[in-house]
Amino acid sequence: VAIRRPARGIGFPFLQFPLRSTIGCLRDSPPSSTRSTPTSPLSRPAPPPLGKMAAAALANGDVRAGGGGAVPRPTNPMVTPLLTDLYQFSMAYAYWKAGKHLDRAVFDLYFRKSPFAGEFTVFGGLEECIRFIANFKFKEEEINFLRTALPTCEDGFFEYLSSIDCSDVEVYAIPEGSAVFPKVPLMIIEGPVAVVQLLETPFLSLVNYASLVTTNAARHRLVAGKPKNLLEFGLRRAQGPDGGISASRYSYMGGFDATSNVAAGRLFGIPIRGTHSHAFVSSFLGLDEIIDKALSSSDGSNKCEDFVSLVENWLVKIQGASSLRGSFGETNQSELAAFTSYALAFPNSFLALVDTYDVMRSGVPNFCAVALALNDMGYKAVGIRLDSGDLAYLSIETRKFFCAIEKEFGVVGFGKTNITASNDLNEETIDALNKQGHEVDSFGIGTYLVTCYAQAALGCVFKLVEINKQPRIKLSEDVTKVYMSVPISIQSEKI
Repeated sequence: VAIRRPARGIGFPFLQFPLRSTIGCLRDSPPSSTRSTPTSPLSRPAPPPLGKMAAAALANGDVRAGGGGAVPRPTNPMVTPLLTDLYQFSMAYAYWKAGKHLDRAVFDLYFRKSPFAGEFTVFGGLEECIRFIANFKFKEEEINFLRTALPTCEDGFFEYLSSIDCSDVEVYAIPEGSAVFPKVPLMIIEGPVAVVQLLETPFLSLVNYASLVTTNAARHRLVAGKPKNLLEFGLRRAQGPDGGISASRYSYMGGFDATSNVAAGRLFGIPIRGTHSHAFVSSFLGLDEIIDKALSSSDGSNKCEDFVSLVENWLVKIQGASSLRGSFGETNQSELAAFTSYALAFPNSFLALVDTYDVMRSGVPNFCAVALALNDMGYKAVGIRLDSGDLAYLSIETRKFFCAIEKEFGVVGFGKTNITASNDLNEETIDALNKQGHEVDSFGIGTYLVTCYAQAALGCVFKLVEINKQPRIKLSEDVTKVYMSVPISIQSEKI
């Protein structure tokens, strides 16, 4: 990893991924270039690990190896050289026809305006771009398809496409996960113009959404605050399977703590979390449906043969508690059966959805009865989830109930039992909850996070800034679209 500074000012660290000498091997020293001079090796961070998916790919041999290492293929198998716009091949053919295909070109990938009316963006998608170029090679069947799509192109062009890879391409990039700003190049791509042109659409596809959702996640983290747990629950509302997988991955990069997406957990090592649905609660009719009522203590020293009766006894105690008298009456017995059944299945991770019927008159008291029964057996319940209603009010009232239970029955720490809130949360609703003094510990966020509801796209662009060492610029009637590339001897500055 070569950390580079501009000729003047304070330098933003750039990672260099040279593929000329080896594919997938990061050099410790920069190549001979006029871009900049290397800095002292005092701060050369290692690149982030590729994760479990990369390790599995290496073990399975699903990589393209170079002289010094190997880089796994892109996570999504649809990311191939054909994942591009037709006009990229049209231009590549025109370059080839004119004998310009080997001209040395430099392109900058950047965006013009930060998303969500904000002041920053968090860069995501770099790893997938590196995986893509490290494995860039046309297959025979892909070449055959291109022959049918471009029937007027000469055979020599397709022979050329069959021969190319990205071994003569260099990528200079700001580290993934960095805060970045408009009109600052996130990536500088240098190589033969025809080859680099074929990278434009895949790179934009891999960076645009990744950076957008990472930024969205970071903004939610800033609003929620560092102590709160943020859980990504968006798979069912995402734009297809790839959108769901990518959202889980980049939400985690942006500051979320866990995901409900099991596939993303396997691929990227993200912690997975989940409870149960309203359907689970309403599927029970009564406690008599529970057949196996036995529960061993957490240390295995004893066994309760009738955990259901223990729960019922605790519910009677709660109903008779002086500090809680009059706050609720008879609770829903089918809900109690669902909670008890779930606790028997997961005594170490019992977290109940309490708003199927009535939060304060049924859900919370039923949860407490089961949680106190688990406490007798040496287990600690995780908490509750609120998925509807006035979340600030309900969380405050629930916290009061938990504190009353702790005081009434002397269960140390019960007042701090976790409260999770969900239900179409976004930055604005979390900010509103903050202003109301809520008692929520964890937020489950889905639709507004993964769909980036507040802004559909980031709008990264890929612009030619140099050809054969000659600077180039695109002029426009819209002055906001005029991009002045910095000289290649100067890099991004961060103050």
